[in-house]
Amino acid sequence: MNEGRGALTYVVGDATEPQGFGPKVIAHVCNDVGGWGKGFVTAISRRWREPEQAYRAWYRAREINDFKLGSVQMIAVADGLWVANVIGQHGIGPASDGSPPVRYEAIEVGLQALAELARTESARVHMPRIGCGLAGGEWSELEPIIGRTLLPAGIDTTVYDLAT
Repeated sequence: MNEGRGALTYVVGDATEPQGFGPKVIAHVCNDVGGWGKGFVTAISRRWREPEQAYRAWYRAREINDFKLGSVQMIAVADGLWVANVIGQHGIGPASDGSPPVRYEAIEVGLQALAELARTESARVHMPRIGCGLAGGEWSELEPIIGRTLLPAGIDTTVYDLAT
């Protein structure tokens, strides 16, 4: 974490194996209908049980908690390592008008909250290209959101692309 503006770095690798030193948060986008089983979440579930269990419990109790678009759930998976479930996708497929399920404004709200959580833990944020897989988002829309949320908070952020 920087005192000034955080740096945005791109690397080839697996976001479930974050590189570098210090505390780390792996951020990813979840849907708002309780679905977990496709996309990046499968890589998370191969490494840790806790993020899926926590997400499903959060969804089941949604009538009495903050589960909604824009919310963030931090799950500790190791000492100095968390997974952040960011609710930034409405549904699990295109809407009837063909629009993708990504909700850019919800991701922005979630990353703003994540910036505060990461700052509290002096953590760097690691992520795949969030919102661009099953959510159907465009990186040209999502990268500026990182520039408005995490980076001004001094949070160094690393974006991972899998090797091809």
